[in-house]
Amino acid sequence: MKLILAIISNDDSMKVSKALTKEGFGVTKMASTGGFLMSGNTTFLIGAKDEKVQQIVDIISAHSQKRTKLIQPAASYGLGIYNSFPMEVSVGGATIFVMDVEQFLKV
Repeated sequence: MKLILAIISNDDSMKVSKALTKEGFGVTKMASTGGFLMSGNTTFLIGAKDEKVQQIVDIISAHSQKRTKLIQPAASYGLGIYNSFPMEVSVGGATIFVMDVEQFLKV
């Protein structure tokens, strides 16, 4: 048995959640924040049999695409430099951790 922990952009979380539940996978969602932009994310907790892990990863990959976004940068810390030009950064996608589960209980 595996525990899949997937951190997904809020922009993609509904698509991923619907696709996973459509395929019969139980999903627990938690709001989270982090990364370079400190933007909102959704962290999914998914318990799965070993043979279902690749299917779950494929579903997440298909519904959480990377894209670019223009941001207005803040002052460069310590340098006293302020850049007023927007910067293009990569956002979206997913960070996926697959962990062994020693014991699984439903009580």
